[in-house]
Amino acid sequence: MTQTALDEFTTIEDAFNDAMVSNDVTRIADCISDDWVLVTPEVGPVSREGMLAAISSGTLSHDMMVKRLARVKVYGDMAVVTGRGQNTGLFKGQSIKADEWITDVYRKLNGKWRCVLTHLTPAQN
Repeated sequence: MTQTALDEFTTIEDAFNDAMVSNDVTRIADCISDDWVLVTPEVGPVSREGMLAAISSGTLSHDMMVKRLARVKVYGDMAVVTGRGQNTGLFKGQSIKADEWITDVYRKLNGKWRCVLTHLTPAQN
């Protein structure tokens, strides 16, 4: 992992986090590919459309999201980013709080890195 890649993807992940906390689906959509998928331990794969609909309707909202990157590996126009993330918010009106290991897979599309897959695993320690 180079410092340059770590710095670049820290900035990218910070922008993704800020978009999620804004609860603005246009900003969030700009961070992810058209075929992005979120894999959660609770329900498995969630489509881009499903996630954006949940946020747009107010079913899901975030008020805090941070990540500390542990690994960044770039493979040409693909990159794998692993880190520890925490977030808080509301789901169906109930408070949520998560501490997770996160793997984001990025692809460079039209000169911009866009997340194509996010995989979440609850942190145990």
